[in-house]
Amino acid sequence: MKISKRTVDACKPKSKVAYLWDEKLSGFGVKILPSGRKTFIVQYRMGGRGTSTRRLTLGIYGLISVEQARAEAKKALALVTIGTDPLAQRDTDKSALKVSDVIERFTKEHVEVKLSANTQSAYETIARLHLPQGFKAMKIRHVTHKDVARLHHNLRDSKAMANKMLAFLSKMFNWAEKHGYRDFNTNPCYHIEKFKEEKRERFLTADEIERLWAVLAQAERENMTSIYHIGALRVIILTGARLREILHMKWEYLDMDRGVLRLPKSKTGAKNVYLNKTAVEIIKSMPKQLENPYVFCGLVKGRPINEMQKAWQRIRKLANIEDVRIHDLRHTFASVAVMNGMSLPVLGALLGHSQPRTTARYAHLASDPLVEAAEMVGNKLLAISQD
Repeated sequence: MKISKRTVDACKPKSKVAYLWDEKLSGFGVKILPSGRKTFIVQYRMGGRGTSTRRLTLGIYGLISVEQARAEAKKALALVTIGTDPLAQRDTDKSALKVSDVIERFTKEHVEVKLSANTQSAYETIARLHLPQGFKAMKIRHVTHKDVARLHHNLRDSKAMANKMLAFLSKMFNWAEKHGYRDFNTNPCYHIEKFKEEKRERFLTADEIERLWAVLAQAERENMTSIYHIGALRVIILTGARLREILHMKWEYLDMDRGVLRLPKSKTGAKNVYLNKTAVEIIKSMPKQLENPYVFCGLVKGRPINEMQKAWQRIRKLANIEDVRIHDLRHTFASVAVMNGMSLPVLGALLGHSQPRTTARYAHLASDPLVEAAEMVGNKLLAISQD
């Protein structure tokens, strides 16, 4: 029968692999797996009768339409008529792709479709800033273990970034293998040992918090940077939220009366960020822009702030806290909470930690009840001895 959307939809999976062949275009078919997945294929021979058949995968039904698959099948069969093997041609085309080409496809087909906004931003930064042009110009099939190991080693002064770069490349090369850009089990990132990272915990002191707050007020008075940058930093300080959670805040996510920001997506999934009254007032003070759903608006129409580092570097320099990262504001929020008696489970819920061990890093900041008890008894005994 003729392959159409109706006939493909009507095909039910069986206990074994089944095929549906088109009566109009010889060789064009659909492969139906027991799992229910349906894949368009084209079957052909190179050299006529007596030679083995070859099958070229055209795409998964749902990702490409029947019409698109039929058009690709016609192109493949046209190559066969002039003596060109479509499979060999595809291999040749893919082997000619550069690393930069595959990163672009990986980004469009996987990163932007399946990964969070935070991960998308991190991957974009790695590809843009930490992969040399010479590496990105290499043919994807020619990249070796030595090439990636050298890249990783060259970033040894920034161990955390070196490890993030390695993780990004490993995922990208795995994706490249699945899509035929490299042979299977050739990921050049395998067996490259990550650098041991030192846990960095930087908490602002009371004096530093006071200086930072004063500099933010100065920056607002003197128009040093956008009011949206200043507002976002203030809300991060007051809530302990992650940078992207605040930058991607939309007005529709806010319940001002209850003081809750309901995020449909975050690093740990759907999440509530709890807003104190000061944070709510800061958010309310942000100028709304027509056709922009975001609270903290960026330079691009309809989009949020995309880049905070330049503004943050100026502000932290004026506050004399140049070693402080924006993420350290989250650590500071947590440290102040624990040192003022908040329990770790409550803090974990407040910060949106999915694992208790993540919150446990702040345990050493909590007052030890045994130490306090010993101090109390000692003070009582001292008072008795002095009577």
